[in-house]
Amino acid sequence: MPVPVPVPELGSYNYVAETKANLDWADLVTVDLGEISTPEGKRAQADILLSALKEKGFFYVKNFNISQERVNRQFALGKAFYDLPQEEKDEFAVKGQRLTPSDGLIEQGNYNGYVGNRQRVVNEKSGLRSRVEVYNIPKFNGDFEHHHPAIIEEHIEEIEEFARSLHSEVLDPLFVLLALALELPEDYFTKIHQYPVKSEDHLRYMKYGKYTPEENKLIDNWVQGHTDLGSFTLLFRQPVAALQIRYPSTNEWKWVKPQDATLTVNACDALQFLTGGYVKSTIHRVAVPPIDQQHVDRLGLLYFSRPHNDIPLATIRDSPLLQREGGHPVPTMEEWTFAKQKWQRTGYDKPEHKTAQILPGWKEKVYV
Repeated sequence: MPVPVPVPELGSYNYVAETKANLDWADLVTVDLGEISTPEGKRAQADILLSALKEKGFFYVKNFNISQERVNRQFALGKAFYDLPQEEKDEFAVKGQRLTPSDGLIEQGNYNGYVGNRQRVVNEKSGLRSRVEVYNIPKFNGDFEHHHPAIIEEHIEEIEEFARSLHSEVLDPLFVLLALALELPEDYFTKIHQYPVKSEDHLRYMKYGKYTPEENKLIDNWVQGHTDLGSFTLLFRQPVAALQIRYPSTNEWKWVKPQDATLTVNACDALQFLTGGYVKSTIHRVAVPPIDQQHVDRLGLLYFSRPHNDIPLATIRDSPLLQREGGHPVPTMEEWTFAKQKWQRTGYDKPEHKTAQILPGWKEKVYV
């Protein structure tokens, strides 16, 4: 019989100190979910949310009823996963991924599981490659296989409870506020974001491996400018400054400051489709951290929310605020997910990839 592999002890997670650099921080509003118990409070927060989505696409959320201790344990799990030997992580690589650096690309848009580093060139002259690693965990609703290393399996019930709570405590309230803001029935968006229904939501542990100071001088950004392809992305506070957003109104890049006891949330492609461009899917990137934080890895904890796979991404006609003529046939959430994932993961070093039509009438580009 095979000898059982011992599961590492899940220790505490220690956050690094925040930067002392004087950065050009983005001015973002905060949605307070502790204020939505009354109709008046709900209306006020809906107005705050709508202003954030129209103007910058990024905002903070506070009082979301998930303890910091539970968040800390998820960071500890992410760190424990990335501390595993590389060959053990590779056993859980995304289906269809080649593992050699020369051709290590995800070819069909698949993304649940482990994606190793060195996927992209970050400096063409030197050949320096990305050191981003990703581990995606899909929904626990019966639609997806779950095959995880021992450190994850040992805590799988806790991970499932955490993922489900992000729906009930964060996403559902945000979707209610969004519906109110667009003068729709309160359950308009929650009905197309139900946890039991198949969609490509996933929880993500994400590691940005550090570079040497000399290497960082060769890099413009650790991750180039892009938009996310779902509805909302939830980013839990971690103190290594690197996230930047591009203001839609001015095209200026601003740093996003880590705020205690908050989530950073951004609107994504699906909401831009559904609202005919009224809600902005904001361009963002991961820059080289300030000098006083370049000696550490950057660990992220994120959740990506997406509508049901069969939802057409057509402009909502029921909202008095949304009046826009259609052009090309709109994709379903599933079609958009896999088309964009395929674009993001293949041909990245080719010039024609920088601006490409990924579906009829729908273009993507690399933002610098």
